[in-house]
Parts: sequence; C-alpha cells; structure tokens
Amino acid sequence: MGVPKRITSKARKRSRKAANRWTPPGISKDKKTGNWVKSHHVDPATGMYNGRQVLTQKTTDEH
Repeated sequence: MGVPKRITSKARKRSRKAANRWTPPGISKDKKTGNWVKSHHVDPATGMYNGRQVLTQKTTDEH
C-alpha cells in the first residue's frame, strides 16, 4: 500500500483543490444592441465582433 513520505502542506492541498473550481463563463452586454455576448465570440444576432461587421445576416426574403 502506498504511504506518503511527507505530510502534504495545506497550501499545496488547497492549490490542488482550487484548480477544479468552476468559474462562470465571461459574458458582457453589447453597448449598441443590449444583447448578452460571450467574450471573444461573434454576436449571433448582429454578426458584429469587436466593433466591426464580420458576418452578414440573412433576411427573410433571401434563401
């Protein structure tokens, strides 16, 4: 049976446990539209990213 040679310190144990802690995804509100958008992602409603148009939106007339 494996037995530890040294006692694990509180700091080492806590830092190991901290690596598994859940963090919420980074979301921010768009200034122009007010939509909630993930950080570093294109706004699916408008197609804007970092203040410029990167995706063209299809209208209902186009197929």
